[in-house]
Amino acid sequence: MRLHFILARHLIVAGTLAALLGSAQAGELYRWVDKSGKVHYSDTPAPDAAEVEKKKFGTSPATGNEGLSFEMRRAKQHFPVTLYVTDNCTDPCKQARDLLTQRGVPYSEKNLASQEEIDAFKRTSGADAVPVMSVGRNWLKGFQAVQWQNELDAAGYPKAAPRRPPAPAKPSAAKPEADKPAAAK
Repeated sequence: MRLHFILARHLIVAGTLAALLGSAQAGELYRWVDKSGKVHYSDTPAPDAAEVEKKKFGTSPATGNEGLSFEMRRAKQHFPVTLYVTDNCTDPCKQARDLLTQRGVPYSEKNLASQEEIDAFKRTSGADAVPVMSVGRNWLKGFQAVQWQNELDAAGYPKAAPRRPPAPAKPSAAKPEADKPAAAK
């Protein structure tokens, strides 16, 4: 009797391993519907399949957060930053962009081009002029560097852009011996 349980356990483990290894080797999986409307999943679709959909496993969709620190991803998730500008906004909008870029803050920029966009913006933000920055649900009207810095700090954005190691210097070409000046004797 005891031998029966041991063999059953080994068969379960072997079956589980075979299933896991078999699925790990499967490169592609297709979902297809046959002519009668029955849905099938297999590694190759039938040649006469009505609908074929290639399934992808083990990949996550791009979120735009690749390369961001945990602190930056968290701030971006809870307090997304949007900069509102217009085409005729020059120096204040440039200063606003520069501040966000220097801090390394990921932000989206909305250019208010049509009168409908401007009217909707005024109703939502209560602002009459640009630049305006929204951090989460907070609206900052007009560019005031200290106020904007404080709001970004409160939202948890790092105070400075992440430091990246400098790119390695390109090796300089060695000069041939003939180009070097002759030493004085």
